[in-house]
Amino acid sequence: MLEPSGLYELTGEVPDLDGPVLIQALTGFVDAGSAIQLSREHLVEHLEGRKIATFDVDQLLDYRSRRPPMIFIEDHWASYEQPELALHLLRDEIGTEFLMLTGPEPDIQWERFIAAVTELIDRLGVTMTIGLNAIPMAVPHTRPVSVTAHATDKKLLGEHESWLQRVQVPASVGGLLEFRLGESGRDAIGFAAHVPHYLAQTTYPAAAELLLDSVSASTGLALPTGALREAAVAVRAEVDKQVADDEQASRLVSSLEQQYDAFLRGREANLLAGDASDLPTADELGAELERFLAEQSRDE
Repeated sequence: MLEPSGLYELTGEVPDLDGPVLIQALTGFVDAGSAIQLSREHLVEHLEGRKIATFDVDQLLDYRSRRPPMIFIEDHWASYEQPELALHLLRDEIGTEFLMLTGPEPDIQWERFIAAVTELIDRLGVTMTIGLNAIPMAVPHTRPVSVTAHATDKKLLGEHESWLQRVQVPASVGGLLEFRLGESGRDAIGFAAHVPHYLAQTTYPAAAELLLDSVSASTGLALPTGALREAAVAVRAEVDKQVADDEQASRLVSSLEQQYDAFLRGREANLLAGDASDLPTADELGAELERFLAEQSRDE
């Protein structure tokens, strides 16, 4: 039976929870390095949990813009990958319960969907909503992954420093949800991992690891990241090898490192105005590295 909003259905009795946090892990807008997808799949795989609500995707998705995959074998359709938008109840490694919203970002009825999620937030006593995101940035893979944090209340950010001043971006359901929660006085925070833009189309587990570490640091949840850390080491080694085998790619990574380090030191302008004036721009670096890595993938 659909709930009053008409968009979701509870799978059983409403659980009695003790002020849980809600992790919003919707995909479909920007998910550089598949970090959001990796994060949510990792939690579902490694933690005990169950679905407690499902949304009516027929009311929320445009199937023609994101056609679900089907498998055809010889003379018949063998399978259909049904899209699902669901709310999970999970337990962290020490037994603390929390919620996670997973699935594709709705294409339509954003405000109605946000109203339904807010209804669930109030119904389940959620104390904080945390959004996951991953964005392509002009950063080298040889430096630690960084993150942009934002919140409805600056006090929620702790020691996180701002990477950006003012920027206009296309809206997303996750961003609008945080904005609407802030308007109504509810606590919400978001983390956007910075993924090297030349690796944005690959899987980048280091970004997923940082997202989960950021959630743990802000909430106290004990989230597993060991497998992601191991995968990140393997990805780093493979990218290092590919870059080392190509002199031009190696030079470009080195140049990007210089720009990144100069930015962190707060004197990027001095570096680029000096004897490094012939360095390519971040976009040129990214395009060249994307070309190089694409060629490597085709060769393999």
